[in-house]
Amino acid sequence: MKVEIFDFDLPRELIASQPVTPRHASRLLDLSEDGKITDRHFSDLPDLLREGDILVCNDTKVIPARLYGQRGDALVEVTLYHPEDGLNWWAFIKNAKRLKVDDIIKFYNDKISAVDSDFSATVLKKDDEDGVLLNFNVASDDLPLKLQQFGFMPLPPYIKRDRPGKDSIWHQFNDKENYQTVYAAHDGAVAAPTAGLHFTREVMTKLKNKGIKQVFLTLHVGAGTFLPVKTDDTDNHKMHAEYGIITPEVADIINQTKAQGGRVIAVGTTSLRLLETATDNQGQVRPFCGETDIFITPGYKFKSIDMLITNFHLPKSTLFMLVCAVAGIDTMRKAYAHAIEQKYRFYSYGDSSIIKCVNKI
Repeated sequence: MKVEIFDFDLPRELIASQPVTPRHASRLLDLSEDGKITDRHFSDLPDLLREGDILVCNDTKVIPARLYGQRGDALVEVTLYHPEDGLNWWAFIKNAKRLKVDDIIKFYNDKISAVDSDFSATVLKKDDEDGVLLNFNVASDDLPLKLQQFGFMPLPPYIKRDRPGKDSIWHQFNDKENYQTVYAAHDGAVAAPTAGLHFTREVMTKLKNKGIKQVFLTLHVGAGTFLPVKTDDTDNHKMHAEYGIITPEVADIINQTKAQGGRVIAVGTTSLRLLETATDNQGQVRPFCGETDIFITPGYKFKSIDMLITNFHLPKSTLFMLVCAVAGIDTMRKAYAHAIEQKYRFYSYGDSSIIKCVNKI
């Protein structure tokens, strides 16, 4: 399928650089009924669901995987995205062309310069598709502490923040809290499951009181989720693998809900991708522990869900392709045109939508 099919024009001023407060005050584009587009707010979500429905959320926790470093006079920006083992990580690096194997990158933050830093990594390997493999100079048990000390939240490239330094304005933003769901539990993601950022304890309580279940799987989102599709045809695009877990208990609850007539609502494309990976052709969700690189495009028949809650995605991205697979290309083009006209806020810190799945087995 040609990638250009998924292109559209988006005014830059609609790209959100900060979330709204409170989180549930974000807008919600309602596509849950056939042929209808309704403007709502996320706080309306409990009113759109029925007793017996189930929300499947991703409880991964984002680690501070963005590092700023220096190799000689060259400044580099490192985004870790996949661990090879405890000390070796694959990373996407700005200015990577200037790096060579065996180069040492020294990391710095607002308070510690590269010259004074004791935290560094050595370049082990370079690959045009996979980026750069780094080996850190600390014990594996100490790496999480060093990331907390030197790392920043790995915001997507369309959310601009200055480099750390004496004139930095990083302190004006609260990304370590904002770029994390309220139910985040398991360290490992290097990008947030952003559909979940709109949930508050207040909304979750209303859902529970209405008899709507909420269960959690874990998919450690990789930075590959933000990579542009560089091919002209979707058949030639490579998805990076991500590690996920669905416990037997969660699988049983989802299957019981479906058997009793409840609807399954995936909260985010990450939850959806893991559900589809773990669901058989009879619609039964199986326990899962491993990696998935599933790539969903129009023509795919969904096995697990009835609806999807998700933010608004980039043109020509794998995520926009996925939502077009859920509801149809024409439906999503009309929905995005409406959202742009009504000045919805786009991307990770932007507004939300709830979409009915029309392409099911």
